[in-house]
Amino acid sequence: MPYFIPLFIPLRVRRDPIPKLPVLRRLWIGVFLSAALSSPLAAAEVNVYSYRQPALMQPLFDKFTTSTGIIVNSLFAEKGLAERIKAEGVNSPADVILATDIARLTELVEADVTQPVNSALLEKIIPANLRAPDGRWFALTQRARVVYASKARVKPGEIISYEALAEPQWKGRICSRSGASDYNVALLAAHIAHHGEASAIAWLKGLRANLARKPQGDDRAQIRAVAQGECDIALGNSYYLAVMLADPAQREAAQAVNIIFPNQEDAGKNNWGAHVNISGMAMARHAPNRDAALKLMEFLSGREAQQIYAEINNEYPVNPDAHWSELMLSWGKFKADDLPLVEIARHRVRALEIVYETGFDQ
Repeated sequence: MPYFIPLFIPLRVRRDPIPKLPVLRRLWIGVFLSAALSSPLAAAEVNVYSYRQPALMQPLFDKFTTSTGIIVNSLFAEKGLAERIKAEGVNSPADVILATDIARLTELVEADVTQPVNSALLEKIIPANLRAPDGRWFALTQRARVVYASKARVKPGEIISYEALAEPQWKGRICSRSGASDYNVALLAAHIAHHGEASAIAWLKGLRANLARKPQGDDRAQIRAVAQGECDIALGNSYYLAVMLADPAQREAAQAVNIIFPNQEDAGKNNWGAHVNISGMAMARHAPNRDAALKLMEFLSGREAQQIYAEINNEYPVNPDAHWSELMLSWGKFKADDLPLVEIARHRVRALEIVYETGFDQ
């Protein structure tokens, strides 16, 4: 009787350019052979292409396999998955794609490497503003774009909105990573959606005028800069503070700042809520294991998986039945912007152009 040998092997992703199609064909020859050798006794499996770090995803995959018996094969990359899947074409083994933010999800859709998913469960669990109307992507977790404020130099209530960051009182007191970073571009796109393009240009110019230094580093670098007194406030994602608090080498810097959720009810006309970005998922256009892929997507949106996300990475669940981590609860509840993420995605290109036009990073 024929037997099945699993030949989809997780790959070590290199930082060199995406291989050309002939190389990819050789790379995945094992996958094609496994399909030819498979029998009714073969275990069900699902193939995941992921921008999310393996250390975060493996506990979730293990739980899924334990619950369903479906084996999860995963491939991690920091960039280039859309190009890779497009080059692989109809022979791509990818079933599910995991992305780190709305920019990556939009990139996948624009590259036409996803397919619509019709799932009553996903539509019930995930709010409409956190999924594509046509089912081409779904949010898994939310990340609040917050203000890190010095406990020593910023009084409670001094900063209540993103808009206020452009006010003269903060001149020379703000640190930021590159304006072209995906998270800052998404925030600017949200500003365009709420206030219009002219307001967004004026706001970014005001923010730039208040910078204490040239934009640099990642979000954790901004926390360190505030702790070291280079600036008093900075923009960043909420979970980066959690990462630093868990690291003895970074804990002291993290303990020097407070998290402020901007644009809450007390922000007057700017009370649209704290901007949130997402991590998300999509089904690959030529998914060979479509049923298993849908089961994985529905599992990842479920209460158990959502709470693993919250506990491991301190990201806010999209499933309303999932609990927040104790650390996130200690930061307090907040009002999140309920603007549909497709609207933010619609303004991303113009937002990036504005970053360059205003010379924000110069």
